[in-house]
Amino acid sequence: MIGNEIALDTSVAVALLNNSTGWAQWVKTLGSVRLPVPVVGELRFGALNSQHATKNLRRVDKLVARCPILPIGEVTSQFYADVRFGLKRIGKPIPENDVWIAAICLEHRISLATNDGHFSAVDGLQVVGR
Repeated sequence: MIGNEIALDTSVAVALLNNSTGWAQWVKTLGSVRLPVPVVGELRFGALNSQHATKNLRRVDKLVARCPILPIGEVTSQFYADVRFGLKRIGKPIPENDVWIAAICLEHRISLATNDGHFSAVDGLQVVGR
């Protein structure tokens, strides 16, 4: 892990919200936990798209209130272009939002906690799993 900060990918944030085995305990052992803004969007979409939208939106809002948000800015767009081009060059595209998430983490020099193996194809991204 780079420093004592870590960003959560949507897969880990959902596991945390669902209190999946061990995730809450693991996250408590980490330093500062942050959420890239695309993750917040994906979490809110998932909540709205669920059978219990109001309840799930409240749970997402509680998590968002506890975690600083990593925004997207012009510098992020430079990292995005580099990440996307690098993945295209090696023939390993990843979902669009995940390119943004990787770019945000690279920009802020922060590790990413994820269950998604495709992030390992992003050059320079420090991926952390439980």
